[in-house]
Amino acid sequence: MLIKRKRGWELPESAATPEAIYLKRRTLIKGLAAGPILLGAPAWLAGAAEAAEADPSAGLYPFPKNDKFTAGPGRKLTPEKIATTYNNFYEFGSHKQISQRAQALKTRPWTVTIDGMVEKPFQIDIDSLIKKMPHEERIYRHRCVEAWSMVVPWSGFPLKALVDLAKPLGSAKYVVMKTFQDPKVAPGQRQTWYPWPYTEGLTMFEARNDLAFLVTGLYGKPVPDQNGAPLRLHTPWKYGFKHGKSLVRFTFTDKRPKTFWEALQSSEYGFWANVNPKVSHPRWSQATEKDIGTGERVPTQIWNGYGEWVADMYANLKGEKLFM
Repeated sequence: MLIKRKRGWELPESAATPEAIYLKRRTLIKGLAAGPILLGAPAWLAGAAEAAEADPSAGLYPFPKNDKFTAGPGRKLTPEKIATTYNNFYEFGSHKQISQRAQALKTRPWTVTIDGMVEKPFQIDIDSLIKKMPHEERIYRHRCVEAWSMVVPWSGFPLKALVDLAKPLGSAKYVVMKTFQDPKVAPGQRQTWYPWPYTEGLTMFEARNDLAFLVTGLYGKPVPDQNGAPLRLHTPWKYGFKHGKSLVRFTFTDKRPKTFWEALQSSEYGFWANVNPKVSHPRWSQATEKDIGTGERVPTQIWNGYGEWVADMYANLKGEKLFM
C-alpha cells in the first residue's frame, strides 16, 4: 500500500483461463509431450502452457486455510476483481489503475538475497524458497493510510520462517526489505524525486511476531503482478505503506533503516506506522475507513483489530511515534 503524491508534496481481466484449468495446468502439461504436441494444441492449451512456464508455483495453490484468522465481525471478503484492480504500486505509477501496466513485471527468474548480519549470506530463487516454507492461507484485513480498506485471503508463510532460514546473528535488531529496481520495466522508478528502491523495515521482534506474513498468493492463486508478485510483506496491524511489494532483498542489521515514506516525508510517515483511529494523519482523520468491497464507511480499530497479537511489543517504548 502506497500513498498517491505529486511534486510539491500535494496529496494527490484480461481473458482468463477457466479456474479448474488454471489450478491444474502443471499436471496437465507434465502429461504432454514436448513442442510438437503444443504446436497443434488449441489456443487455450498453449496459453495454459505459457502461464505455467511463467509461474511454476501455480500448481501448488490453493494452500490450507488457517481458521485462526478471519475477516472479523461485520466484515466480508473483498471481491477479487476489486482487490486486484484497485492498487497502490508506485513503481508503476501514482494512481490506483496500474494493474495492466504492472503486467510488464517479469517474476521468473526471481532471486531473493539474504545478507547483512547473518551466519552466511546467500541467494535463493523464489520457487526454491516457496518450496521450503510452510505455506497456508490467512484472511487479513488491510488498512491503507489513505483511509480505505479491504479484506483478502492471502497465501504465504510467516516471516519468522524466513528469519529462521536466514540465521541472523544475535546482534541483529532489524530486518530491512528492499523491492526490485528496474526503471525500464517500472516507469514510476524513473521519477528521481522518489528514494528508490522501495525500502521497508521491521524490528526483529516484529519480524518474529505470529502475524508478520510474506505473501506469495491471494484468492487461492499466485499473487498477481499488480499486488506485489512474487513476494510481498503483510503486517496487518500496520498501515499498508509498510507492506513492501516484489521483494528481492532481506538485510539484517543493528541500525534502524530510513524507510521509503519516512525518507520522503518524515513529518507524516514514520518507521512504526501502527494503526490508531485516534491519531489523525496531519491532513485527514483516521477514525473511519471506506471498505472498498462494500463501499461502506466503518470504524477503524486500534492496531487494525489485532491488538491481542501485537500491542505488547510496544508497551515499553517511550518517545516513539508509534502510530503514523
